Amino acid sequence: MTLGIVLIFTFPIILCSCQSGDKFYKRGIENNKKGNYKEALADFTKVIKLNPKNAEAYCSRGLAKGMLEDTQGAMEDFNKAIEINPKNAEAYSCKGNLKYKLQDFMGAIEDFNKALEINPKSSDIYRQRATAKDFLQDYNGAISDFSKLIELNPKDTEAYFSRGNEKGMIEDYQGKIDDLNKVIEINPNYAGAYYSRALAKMLLTGDKKSGCSDFSKAGELGAKGAYEKIKEYCN
Repeated sequence: MTLGIVLIFTFPIILCSCQSGDKFYKRGIENNKKGNYKEALADFTKVIKLNPKNAEAYCSRGLAKGMLEDTQGAMEDFNKAIEINPKNAEAYSCKGNLKYKLQDFMGAIEDFNKALEINPKSSDIYRQRATAKDFLQDYNGAISDFSKLIELNPKDTEAYFSRGNEKGMIEDYQGKIDDLNKVIEINPNYAGAYYSRALAKMLLTGDKKSGCSDFSKAGELGAKGAYEKIKEYCN
């Protein structure tokens, strides 16, 4: 696994289509965002009592339960949200994140697939699926998802950086360098890109001078370990 990305629950503003319990719903969203998960859970439960068909409230309550380590309860709420509204991409995404957290990466990918069938323009879900694929060592699959992210947002430096890492895993070092070049073109102060490019240059061409220059730049920008690499390879 290469990405160093830890997926955690995020709290999107899941729009509630009905007015019943609207006050509690909005307060629940704010409590989730502030980390007041028990209070959020109570708010969403009130909404559900007022309107048992409110899929968004089940989905949001599931997020709160997940943060309180009630994984079974969270899964039940996500499933209920999908039962009420089978076109709820957010519920599939949240369910996939929960499975990811439980290290059920194949199950997570299945849910992300369903979410993307409903909402094929979601950058977040492509990123989540790519990370799950990386854990399963499906590097080409992860590359494909990061490529889709770049298609959706050509200025997404994290997508270029992560795709470069995946290319490194299949020993496509020139492809990795190309992606890191793009990161630096977009953001010349991205320290990690210089650091990773230095390693790729040395693996691909043995270009010590250029690699050491990148290590030096990475060190100037605060990349941990850059100066140690200079001592190791450049002195």
